[in-house]
Amino acid sequence: MPSNRSASSAVTELLAGLAPDVRTLARAVRKLLRSTLPRVQEIADKKARLIGYGYGPGYKDTVAALILSRSGVKVGLARGAELADPRHLLSGSGKVHRHIAFTDLDDVGRPGVKDLFKASYVAWRERRSLGA
Repeated sequence: MPSNRSASSAVTELLAGLAPDVRTLARAVRKLLRSTLPRVQEIADKKARLIGYGYGPGYKDTVAALILSRSGVKVGLARGAELADPRHLLSGSGKVHRHIAFTDLDDVGRPGVKDLFKASYVAWRERRSLGA
């Protein structure tokens, strides 16, 4: 696991390569993730153009990933297909994972977004306590 300083530096470098409007959007979503997920670790993957959020170095401890693109960002939720989504914010057709798309700043404050982030964290804690 990289130190906070090197992780922060890698995140800053990754965000710097985005168009200004997408960078602003990514920063807002990142802020929401970090404020919602207690003591979350942040790991930048420059090659994959994403920032992982989790509680350990492995995939099994990943809760979410901020996926960066030219037109917006998505937050992939680990095992998101298992989460209740009463507001139908989750997209994707995979059997395991789902994502929430963000194309403008108004999307960040949509009702239910923060609830899904919290639910993903709670689900991770439950899996961890069961040893899954």
